[in-house]
Parts: sequence; structure tokens; C-alpha cells
Amino acid sequence: MVEVLPIETPTLGDRSYLAHDGEVAVVIDPQRDIDRVTALAEREGVRITYVAETHMHNDYVSGGLALSRVACAAYLVNGADPVGFDREPVGDGDTVPVGSAIRLRVLATPGHTFSHLSYVLESEGEVTGVFTGGSLLFGSTGRPDLLGPQNTGTLARAQHASAQRLARQLPDSAQIFPTHGFGSFCAATQAQATSSTIGREKQLNAALTLGEGAYVEALLAGLDAYPAYYAHMGPANLAGPGDPDLSPPERADPAQIRRRISAGGWVVDLRDRVAFAAGFVPGTFSFPPDGSFASYLGWVLPWGTPLTLLGETPQQVAQAQRELVRIGIDRPAAAATGRAEEWSGGRPLASLRRAKFGDLAAARDGGNLVVLDVRRRLEWEDGHVAGAVHIPFDELPGRAREVPAGEVWIYCHTGYRAMVAASILAAAGRQVISIDDEFDNAETAGLTLTRPEGLLKETPR
Repeated sequence: MVEVLPIETPTLGDRSYLAHDGEVAVVIDPQRDIDRVTALAEREGVRITYVAETHMHNDYVSGGLALSRVACAAYLVNGADPVGFDREPVGDGDTVPVGSAIRLRVLATPGHTFSHLSYVLESEGEVTGVFTGGSLLFGSTGRPDLLGPQNTGTLARAQHASAQRLARQLPDSAQIFPTHGFGSFCAATQAQATSSTIGREKQLNAALTLGEGAYVEALLAGLDAYPAYYAHMGPANLAGPGDPDLSPPERADPAQIRRRISAGGWVVDLRDRVAFAAGFVPGTFSFPPDGSFASYLGWVLPWGTPLTLLGETPQQVAQAQRELVRIGIDRPAAAATGRAEEWSGGRPLASLRRAKFGDLAAARDGGNLVVLDVRRRLEWEDGHVAGAVHIPFDELPGRAREVPAGEVWIYCHTGYRAMVAASILAAAGRQVISIDDEFDNAETAGLTLTRPEGLLKETPR
């Protein structure tokens, strides 16, 4: 009897898996912080004998190599990947026995990457599931554009063929165990389901219900920007990532915090956005460690820039560290915990106003102000506040001078990116108001939205 246990990383939108027969186990696509995996194996009372990668990941640094060494396990990696470490090369058609009750059958499923593999899970001669990585996801597929525009069309067509192959060769009852699709920007769209089968995907997945041309057209039309740090993940994974260092960083005192800000380092305030808005050290940036914290910070942080973390507790800093090592930001330059007044060393704190969309509607009636939309392109095109300026939040550090003069009201979809953007502009000396509200409330609050068809819809007040 085989049991498959997911290991969730919701802040990156990914899942790893531990599959075992009660004695030995295989781990699929582990994240960098492998202590979670070894702890799970210990709780289950099983020994990890294999670690397998479906592909060289673009959204996180893999823990596969480190886990294989700690567990003295074989490391399964596509033999076509030009890696810089020893592994057990596998390819299409290979079979790998994992103990007496589990067997993995390797299928080539290019599309998310050229060398992408899926692992069919067989137990007692029956197919029970398939680890699909970034190939067939719940209601979607992995995106094909992460290896550059010159490869996108080829990979999109390969992704369709791979999904079709999985549906053709596997029984409808086979469970699907994808790595991406739970918030990861590696997915073309995000999953609403928590589980699925080949049979279910045949009914609803565009890769299985549309012909190649229609699928490719729809897939490419739905692709939006992805985090800038992705460019560094593939090379790190090919080289062979080392073990993460999660020990506490050097302590930063107020003078050091001021020096780091003055020197152009990034000092990140981890408190929630309510606390940040009420009082923060001038020049610091707001990134609460919830939601997609690591993705958003990795998106805008200039790669290699020294990073200092400010948190209310050591636990808050430690959790942020854990999130950051997953994307290759290994060691904060320093950290401090406590209250903002302690970090400022007695100097005055800055503050900024939080507001709702109703406040914006009222303010627009009485004065001239700037409305800044910091969402991604497809979000903007789906509908935005009429008259707003659009600069995606990840582009704002390099485009802050493009924001028109005046008081700037900033919004996004839920308020997280709005506060990030507000802190960036506040550090540049701008007067800002962060709209801490759901975008779905904008129209009912009395604001006019510009919609995709270009029509303006007035909402009665």
C-alpha cells in the first residue's frame, strides 16, 4: 500500500511530495529547507531512498541535492540536464523500484522546460498516480515562457503534446500530483481544486479539451509577468545548491540600520501593514511575511543587494529567512527585533495613511490627486480605476520618477502590493496613501472603472 503525502509551500504556491510504503520513501521536488521533509519521514517511520526532480526549477532553489546527501539516497535527475554534480541520470521509459511495493516509471513531458519529466507511480502492478511537476496541473499547465521568448512557441506546443500523452497512457483513475499551480507564477493559471485525476482533467483542462492551435493561443494570451528572481534559479539548480544557513543573522543597531539605508541596502520591515503605516523608520520597505512574501520581495530586490530584516520577534525574522532561502537569498546582512522606536534610536518615525476605495472616491470629488495602479498587466487590462496611472509594482523602483507630482493614492488587488509600493515611494520622498482594500470594492465605493471593452460604467452613489 502506497501513501502520498504533500508538503505544502503555500507562499511559493508549490507542493513537494513524500511517497512511501511504510518502510522506504521517495521524495519529489523538495524545497530548499529539507528539515521539513526529514521530519515528516521520521514521523512516518520511513527511510528516504530516492529523491527525484521533475525538472530544473525556475521558481525556487531545490533541496534535492542536499536531501539526497543527508539521506544517503539516490538522486534522480534527467540525464539530459547539464548539472554540475553527481546524480542518477534517468530518461523516458526508465523504471525505478522504490522498495518492494513502489515503482516509478519515467515519462518525458517537455513543455515547462525542454527536459521535463513526469514520474508514474505504480504499486502492486497498478498505476495509482503521476507526479507531473510543471506539466499537467489542476485545470491548467505549467507556463512555457520561462526559457525565453525564442523557445516559448516550441515549448507551448510540447506542453500540449505532453498533456495529451499523459491522458493517453494513464488510466482515468490515476491521481495527479503536480508541483506547481497553487499560487506559483510557474503555472499558466492557478488551481481551484485541491486534488484531481486524469479522468477529471480530460473533462476540463484546456490542454486536453482543445486542439493544439487553440490551446497554444489561449495559453500565450493568458501569460503575464513573472518574478525577476526566476532568472537566477535555473543556474543555481544546475550548479548544485548547498545547504541553507538558517542561523540568526548579525544584530543591527539603530546606527547600522541608518548606515545600511544610506548605503543603498534594503532594510525590510516585516510587521503587518497596519503597524508599518502607523510608524516606520524612514527609508525602510514594507514586506509582511505572509501571502507571497518571498516572491514579491525577490521580484523587486536588486539581486545581490544587502538585505536587513526588521521584525517584532526573532520568530518572525526566522520565518522570513526560511522563505528567502527557498529563492536563493541565503543570508540577510543583519536583522533587528523589537519595536520601530528601538530601530530608529529615538529619531522621529515616518508614517503614512491607509484608506479604502470609498475614501478615494470622496477625495477625487474635492481635489487633484494621482491614482496609481500597481497590479500586473493582465489585472490592469481586466479593469482599472478610470484615470489611474499604471506602473506594475515590480517596475516601480526604476520608474518612480514617472509618477506624476501630487499626493499619490496607490491600489492593487488586496492591499499588499499597494503598501509595498507606498513604502518605495515614501522612501523616495513622495506623499502617499495606501488603499488597504479589495479591488472588488472599488466600483461599489463609487469609482468609475475602465473595462476591457473600453466602456465606462457609472456606479450609482
